[in-house]
Amino acid sequence: MSSDQKEIKLKMQQLGIALKDVQESFVCSSGPGGQNVNKVATAVVLKHLPTGIQVKCQQERSQNLNRLKAWRLLLDKIKAKQEHERLKAIKLVQKEKRKNRKRPAALKEKILEYKHHVAEKKQGRQKIRSHNNWD
Repeated sequence: MSSDQKEIKLKMQQLGIALKDVQESFVCSSGPGGQNVNKVATAVVLKHLPTGIQVKCQQERSQNLNRLKAWRLLLDKIKAKQEHERLKAIKLVQKEKRKNRKRPAALKEKILEYKHHVAEKKQGRQKIRSHNNWD
C-alpha cells in the first residue's frame, strides 16, 4: 500500500466514510491523449451514496493517478459539506439563544412607545361616525 493510499484511508476514517458508501466506476476519457484515451477507460467517477456527491477525474493519462486525484477531490468535497453543516447548526443554536434572551428594560420601553405610536396612527384612520339620531 502506497503512502497516498494510506493517506486516503486515514482521511476516510477521520470523516467517517465507509468504502461501501462510495461507488467507483471507470469510463473513457475525452480530449487529448490519442489512442490511450480512446481505448482505455482512464477516467474515474466516484459517487458518495449517502450525500450524493459525485466527482469525475480525467486529468491524467493513467487510471491510477486519476483514481487518487478523484478520491482526494471527493474527500475534500465531503469534508467541506460536513463543515458547512456544522457551521449551519452552530448558527441555528446561536440564533435561538439570541431570540430567547431577555430584552433590556430600555429596549422594552422603546418597543412599547413605538406600539403606542402605531396604535394612535390606526385610531386616526377609523371612519368618523355621527352620533346624531337623524340618520
